[in-house]
Parts: sequence; C-alpha cells; structure tokens
Amino acid sequence: MNRELRDTAERVLRAWNRYEVERGAHPVIDYDCFPTDAEVPAVENRLDALHQLIDLKNVASATGETALATRIDADISYCSALLGQHEPLEQYVLRTQGSAPRGWSEDYLHAHRERAQRHLNAVGIEWGPKSVSDLMAVEEILDGSDIEGAIRDSATELETSVRNATGSTADYELSIESTDLDVYWSYWLDGAGQKTRLRINRRNARFTKVLARQFALHEVLGHALQFASISAHCAQQDVPWIRLQAVHAPSQTLFEGLAQALPLFVAADDEQLTARVRLDHYQQLVRGQLHIALANGEPLSELADQARRYVPFWTDTQIADLLTDRGSNVLLRSYLWSYSAGIDWFVRLADSASDALAREVLHAAYRAPHTPAQLMELWPAGPIVGGE
Repeated sequence: MNRELRDTAERVLRAWNRYEVERGAHPVIDYDCFPTDAEVPAVENRLDALHQLIDLKNVASATGETALATRIDADISYCSALLGQHEPLEQYVLRTQGSAPRGWSEDYLHAHRERAQRHLNAVGIEWGPKSVSDLMAVEEILDGSDIEGAIRDSATELETSVRNATGSTADYELSIESTDLDVYWSYWLDGAGQKTRLRINRRNARFTKVLARQFALHEVLGHALQFASISAHCAQQDVPWIRLQAVHAPSQTLFEGLAQALPLFVAADDEQLTARVRLDHYQQLVRGQLHIALANGEPLSELADQARRYVPFWTDTQIADLLTDRGSNVLLRSYLWSYSAGIDWFVRLADSASDALAREVLHAAYRAPHTPAQLMELWPAGPIVGGE
C-alpha cells in the first residue's frame, strides 16, 4: 500500500473541494470517511486540480496502484467535464461510475414492468396515469410537521434488522435540516465520520408512512449508517483506498444500489415496502434506457413519447427534468446512472443469490467502498453491472 500516494491524493481532493465550495459550486467530497482538522488551501483553479490529479494517476499507474489509479481517473474525468470536455456517455460513465452503460432489453423491461404491476395490484393499485397518486393515498400522506418524527421512528424500528444483515456496530449521529430549493433532489445526505447531515427539500419531497420507512432504510440506515461504519473501519485500520467519497466515483453504484434495494434484504415480508422497491426498480431501468438513448442522439419528442408509454404516471415536467439532468448537467450525467445500474444488481442479488452470499456482500459493503468490478468479484455468477 502506498500511503504517501493515497494521502497526497486526499490532499488534492480536499483542496479541489475547498475551491468548489468557496465559489458556490457543488462539493467534490460528499462524505469524508477520515475527517481531519488540518487546513488545506484551495487549488488555484480547476486546471490546477486537473494537472495535479493527472500527475498522481501517472504515479499510481507506474507503481502498480491500480485501485488508486482507477479512483483518481474518475476524479480526472469529472474535473475535465467541469472544464467543458464532453466525453461519450459510455466512456464517461465507465471512467466515473465504473460500469459501462449497456442497458437492458425490451423483454427485460417488460418482465419487470409486469412484476411491478403485480406488486401494485397486491396493495390495491391499478397500473395507469394515477398509479402513484393512488399509491400515495393508500400509504397515508404525512403532514410536513410529522415527517422528521416518522423517519426517526422508522429508523429506530428497523435498525436492529439492518445491523444484523450488515454486521455494523458503528455509532452515528444524524441531524435533519429542511430546505426549499429549486433543484432536482428531494433529499441529500453528506457528512464526516460518525456525523451525518440529512437535508429534506420540501419543495419536492412528499412523504407517506410507507415512504418514511423506505426513506429511513435508504438514507439513514443505508447511507448514514454505512458511511459511519466505513469511517469507523478507517479509524481502526490503515486502509489502502481513498477515504473521501464522491458521487462521481465508482463506489456510488454500491451506495445507491444497496440503499434502494435494502428493504428486500431486511423487510422482505413488508408488502408495501416491497411494492415500492419493485416499482422503483422498473422506473430506474426506464430512466437508464432514456439516459442511453439521449446520449445516442434520439429525438427528444420520441424520447418523451417513449417515457409516457413506459411510465404512464410520469408528468411532462418530470420527463423534461429527467432529460435535462442526464443531458446537460455534468455531475448528474454520471451520478444518476448509479441508481439504475445499482438497484438492478442489488435487486438481483436479493432475488437470486444465496442468503450466505448476500450476507457476505452486505457485510463487505459496510466496511469498505466497492467498485462494480469488486462487487462482481464477490458474486462471480451474478449479472454484469449496468446491463447485459
């Protein structure tokens, strides 16, 4: 392990992160698993960051530090995109998210649409333009003042099951903030060490009792506990990988995939939660297909028609935002692919792998970040991340 190279890479990332934050841009570091009080001055500009990262990658490649080189290359690709470079989607997503965006067949989408429909029917919901609004009503919409309490109560109720499934013994501190922002996200989690901040964007977020449970599993017991667990591991052992997590980096497929599929591992008997996961899985497959088709230059009108045909309850506003995010936002063009690729792989792990293998993967995931290639090494007989 080349500690000096890892530490130098972390200093460059902290310096680049400070530059982005000070100019009001999106942070480079989304979760710091090895927080430090050391003051790191900002890089001069993005070109300065890029040149330092390229030098580090060259050293990592020359010395056989393949894992470090892979992570640093993701940072190089994202920094280059911020500077205006527009890589082809396959190359950009492969370098950042670690899996080629191959996509899925029509037959595969059809099979998972039918499965989502069956699970909706089981909770009394018909497939059509009103599916989601009807589902929200059945699940009981929460008043804004009840949301934080419902999330915390659900997290408390489900925590033992998640710890049993993942082997995590780490403590975590959660703070919840409300925001009102004109951005795509409904909620966002970041933090350092055992301290996690969860922001809920009330402009977009609507919660039901079921969504509060799903949210508790995804954001609190998924992301917050997972990052706290990885941070605890970093504090106990001198790990060989970069300890600063970023949504443009290859481990994000693990983080978003497992968080979305977690109910299937710890609450499989909850019919309403399972229906949500099956519905989300299908929608993420469709989003992934549109992501690829947009990059391939298919006409926007045809993509919009395709979206309406695949998901009849999506509004034109939702479709427009989906295309905009994946086409014009350099971070989301990479990051949003992790949801589609990740949920598909982890749903298939829950459905097809043995309990012992699933337990091994979840335990590993709460100790260290894993790239798609590393996930597939844990399950050699499993599917390819990102489509067949």
